[in-house]
Amino acid sequence: MIFLTALPLFWIMISASRGGHWGAWMPSSISAFEGTCVSIPCRFDFPDELRPAVVHGVWYFNSPYPKNYPPVVFKSRTQVVHESFQGRSRLLGDLGLRNCTLLLSNLSPELGGKYYFRGDLGGYNQYTFSEHSVLDIINTPNIMVPPEVVAGTEVEVSCTVPDNCPELHPELSWLGHEGLGEPAVLGRLREDEGTWVQVSLLHFVPTREANGYRLGCQASFPNTTLQFEGYASLDVKYPPVIVEMNSSVEAIEGSHVSLLCGADSNPPPLLTWMRDGTVLREAVTESLSLELDEVTPAEDGVYACLAENAYGQDNRTVGLSVMYAPWKPTVNGTVVAVEGETVSILCSTQSNPDPILTIFKEKQILATVIYESELQLELPAVMPEDDGEYWCVAENQYGQRATAFNLSVEFAPVILLESHCAAARDTVQCLCVVKANPEPSVAFELPSRNVTVNETEREFVYSERSGLLLTSILTLRGQAQAPPRVICSSHNLYGTKSLELPFQGTHRLMWAKIGPVGAVVAFAILIAIVCYITQTRRKKNVTESPSFSAGDDPPVLFSSDFRISGVPEKYESERRLGSERRLLGLRGEPPELDLSYSHSDLGKRPTKDSYTLTEELAEYAEIRVK
Repeated sequence: MIFLTALPLFWIMISASRGGHWGAWMPSSISAFEGTCVSIPCRFDFPDELRPAVVHGVWYFNSPYPKNYPPVVFKSRTQVVHESFQGRSRLLGDLGLRNCTLLLSNLSPELGGKYYFRGDLGGYNQYTFSEHSVLDIINTPNIMVPPEVVAGTEVEVSCTVPDNCPELHPELSWLGHEGLGEPAVLGRLREDEGTWVQVSLLHFVPTREANGYRLGCQASFPNTTLQFEGYASLDVKYPPVIVEMNSSVEAIEGSHVSLLCGADSNPPPLLTWMRDGTVLREAVTESLSLELDEVTPAEDGVYACLAENAYGQDNRTVGLSVMYAPWKPTVNGTVVAVEGETVSILCSTQSNPDPILTIFKEKQILATVIYESELQLELPAVMPEDDGEYWCVAENQYGQRATAFNLSVEFAPVILLESHCAAARDTVQCLCVVKANPEPSVAFELPSRNVTVNETEREFVYSERSGLLLTSILTLRGQAQAPPRVICSSHNLYGTKSLELPFQGTHRLMWAKIGPVGAVVAFAILIAIVCYITQTRRKKNVTESPSFSAGDDPPVLFSSDFRISGVPEKYESERRLGSERRLLGLRGEPPELDLSYSHSDLGKRPTKDSYTLTEELAEYAEIRVK
């Protein structure tokens, strides 16, 4: 808004020129609407000593020098003017009073230019003043908008039009100001150089929606058809507002993802994509995209878009969820436990969405959870049966992964019931099956012979471990009259277990040694002995041999102990022995231990007392034949 209340400058100039100098004053520039008029105020001065009787004056257009023959606008002496100014110019001032004010009417664009005044006091007293006024012919009002209009801050917009025509005065009105505020007309104001203007003010608080708004001002002249309009676009500055952004995004691992952020602001914002404080991309633009190729689970998270300019900032976030199959499960927890202890095993994985977790053992489900990343397996009191391989399986709609782990249960030895001894021909084999963890030591004791054989003596004992089972086989080869007692002992750091091994098929031991041929020979010998004893008693009536006292039962062999029909006994023994070896996974002939002699007689030749009953019978039969 312009308030001009100072004294006109030209009065000061005139007062200063009263000392007798040539001088003039007029506005350096003046404007008027096309088709109206304009009054160019003018004052001049000359030396006092000249005292002219009559003062004349001339207005020239665009040149101050007569020799250049410039167009004459007005000439007081002859009234002869250039054709362009005929009927359009007249002098409003009194030259005798040193007032040279000029009035131009019916203005047209070609009349715009420089206007010079020349004083003519008669004779040689003529002077063309260098001061001049530039006339501007306009056809639009002047709308003045502050250089910076900020949303939310009150602004003042003015409409100014020249009012230098004494015959026509403009009236102002605003166009398109609805919603902005009511105008305030200040009326006619005088400018510094003596010209006049009409001013109207409009006060309002702009919003971001007003940016680019076209505001108009109209100047009209009453009783005429003259109307002039001017427009100005509002450049409203405002902070950014993010108006476009993805909602939450779900993407499969390995796919392409595009995140878009758009903001509205004036001036354009600086858009920045960030994640965890790291700038991923930025540019001064109204829209910025972030391209992610072949996304991985590591890119899962929250992404932020920041928009800022000199007037403020805005930010928004978007979540990216990368969907992927479970990772290979990891198992943390007890893998070795003592029988009776509580075992806790934690299986965990990572996936999106969360998986179904299951723990199996031998295709039996032990524990499962749905849509959880961890699964806890609790075994309150582990038993040997809990020992073995377990599987933790994680799966969702994008895939399945599994991890195997072993639980080792440590416990004292247990000798299984299938442990036993068996005889085949002249061989006795003892099988001791022990279940234990850690692996036990196994020893075979023969109490009647004061002999202990352990698994370190590999020439007599064969051992093989399969899982928690340790199978040991002791092989005895000899002509023992009766099956020996065999005790199997097993020991580890948790305890010791002993068991006397039972014999299977002990009544067949003798005939297993004799075989089918020996059985026939023994039967013949038995008949010969009976006959011999009978004859001796009858003929000689002698005492019986000490070997067969009256109170003793003679050794009797029954036919039921023979297997004459069908498969021979030795082949049946060999078949049964081979089956046991195949069952135990043995390869080759197991080592043998000959225990025909007592432990103290090892290394000595046998005597007759150490012979078995079979050997005595065989010797007697040979004598009888002779």
